[in-house]
Amino acid sequence: MVNAPEEFPRAFAEAWATRDGNAIAALFAPDADFVNVTGLWWHDTGQIAKAHDYALKSFFADSTLRPGRIAVRRLSDRVAVVHCRFRLSGQRGPDGKTAEDRHTILICVLERREDGWLAVAAQNTDVVPGKETFVNTGGLTAVDYRKP
Repeated sequence: MVNAPEEFPRAFAEAWATRDGNAIAALFAPDADFVNVTGLWWHDTGQIAKAHDYALKSFFADSTLRPGRIAVRRLSDRVAVVHCRFRLSGQRGPDGKTAEDRHTILICVLERREDGWLAVAAQNTDVVPGKETFVNTGGLTAVDYRKP
């Protein structure tokens, strides 16, 4: 739990660094939803913890997550939307080699509770520079329809 919505991205990165999925889940309400970059949708803190714990102990075991630009929109004194750009480095590829850095945008809806702010919903999206959308041609390919 965090004291202000602006603190959520830093708290998320710090929880990531612990390599403990429960530390990530502790930032979420018990019935929260989390959609990852590939569209996997977890519906409570048990699923959020389990999925992150697996990833943080395997292909993200040597990764670093760094928050960048943060934008907060308070919808009321109890609800806020937080966007944060993150840089992920150190991910291990399926071949065991270190992959190149990735950039994502995490969006969270936070609710103020008695002890602080918790995420009730989150979605993480990969940033693909220079592309507009994906096309499914037997596999997703990032494409750009704009003319040069």
